[in-house]
Parts: sequence; structure tokens; C-alpha cells
Amino acid sequence: MTTSLPYAVFGVTGRTGAAAADALLRAGQSVRVVVRNPAQGCQWAERGAAIAVADLTDPVSMTTALSGVRGAWVVSPQQYGREDLFEHADLIAATTAQAAAAARVPRLVALSSVGADRETGTGWIGMNRMFEQRLGESGVPAAFLRAAYFMENWTPMVGHAVRSGTLPTFLAPPQRAMPMVATADVGRAAAALLQEAWTGHRIVTLAGPADYAPNDVAASVAATLGKPVDVAVLPEAQWPDALADAGFSTAALAGFIEMTRGLNGPHIDIGSDPAAVAWAGTTPLEKVIAGLATR
Repeated sequence: MTTSLPYAVFGVTGRTGAAAADALLRAGQSVRVVVRNPAQGCQWAERGAAIAVADLTDPVSMTTALSGVRGAWVVSPQQYGREDLFEHADLIAATTAQAAAAARVPRLVALSSVGADRETGTGWIGMNRMFEQRLGESGVPAAFLRAAYFMENWTPMVGHAVRSGTLPTFLAPPQRAMPMVATADVGRAAAALLQEAWTGHRIVTLAGPADYAPNDVAASVAATLGKPVDVAVLPEAQWPDALADAGFSTAALAGFIEMTRGLNGPHIDIGSDPAAVAWAGTTPLEKVIAGLATR
């Protein structure tokens, strides 16, 4: 492994961070994983990564974690059980920006979302917009990776389809295709951006190799199980009851509803920002859904 300065990677307990760290390690790069407690970094230490412990709301530990790196993959985990989730997300964004500037990080790649260019009407995606704005104000070169709808968001619905033969969906109409992306492709794109030479700010949108509809998800489950799977579009009036066990705060539920309305209409569009460069991942929906259906 190279002895050069490491890349700091946040969010390794989640899918995109783990994929980014894995891609960098496979490329022979030095990696520093940033976790909340040391135990979360053990599997990465076994692969040669260094471990830093930081609280995302603490400027001191964040500055230490970001010091002496070649670049960093940063995320703002959204805590849907909190009533103040937007305020908390802004605190994480401000702390990350402050720490990155203090540590003089050469470049940041930040997880964002399609729709972050919209000022209003995007629900949860507003937290990604906050993250972009805070980091943009820090003066640190930053690339904002605006990911499409995660294919793995279908996990609970695919589980229901496996048990019942019916795939519930909040996205409608069921035949309408939209950009989706595998989280593994998000992590790989983040690693690629970190290893490129660039300055200033960049905006990259990331979708999968094709657009997909709820009907395609159902067809993938059906092909995996070898039995028919129907699609059931949930009317908006039923969304609160359908999400009753998700642990969402009132504010989080309202944010989900507004975001989903935007996804179902023309408001949230992967091509709406002319400043963005479009990238595409290589993982097809069928592969991700087959994995979810056989878990």
C-alpha cells in the first residue's frame, strides 16, 4: 500500500461510505476511516486503513480527523427520528465546513442528491442543499455528488413483495421510469472523484445504466422468485399509516411526503441544473433487487 497521505472517508458504517473506502483501498490508496467509536473501524483496520474518531457536531474532533489528508468523502447522515432534523443537519453541515477549512483539506467530495438545486419543494433533499451551501461557503474545493434515487431504497418494499406477492410503492405512476442508482456505484464514483485532479467546485449527477419504474422492480422480484409479483401504488392519504413503523418524527414525515411529491412530478429532475455533469453507474437494477429478494 502507498505511504502517501490518506483519503478520509466518512460514513463507512453505511453503504456509500463503505463502497468509497473499499474502492480506494482496492486502488492501493491510503485510507483513514472516520467513525463515531473505534469498534466501527475494526474491519477497516484489518484491511490497512487508519481510524479516526469524530463527532460530526464537534469542530475539534472533526478538524483532527480531516487534518493531513489528500481529500475527504463527507456525508451528512439524516436522523429521521428527530423533530429538529433539518436544524441538526445544518449543524453537521456547518461543523464539517468549519473543520474542513481549518484542516485545509485539498478537496472534498460530498454526498448530495438530485433536486439539491431546487430552493423549495424537495422535502428531505433540502438537507442536501444545506450541506452543499455550507461546504460551498467554506472556500474548500468541493465536488457535490448528486445521486439519483437509491436502488436500495426498495429494501422494505421488496421484503413485503417476497412475503406477499405484492410490491407497494410510493412512486407513481408505476410504469413511469426515473433515474435510480446503486449505492455501490455512488461509493465508486466518490472514490474516482477524489483521485482526480481538479480545483474549485464541481457538480456531478449520478444515475444508473438505465432509468427504471416500479414495474421494473416488481418484474425483477418476480424473476428472482419465479412467481408473479403485482404492484400496488399507495395513495398519498395512506402514506402516514404505511410509514407508521418507520420511526419518523412529524417533521421527517412531512419532509418525506414533500420529497415524494416532487419525485412523482416534474419538480425534482436529474437534468434541471445546467451546471451539472452527468455520470452513470454500471450496476443494473436487476442485480440489486435480486440481492434484496434473496436476503
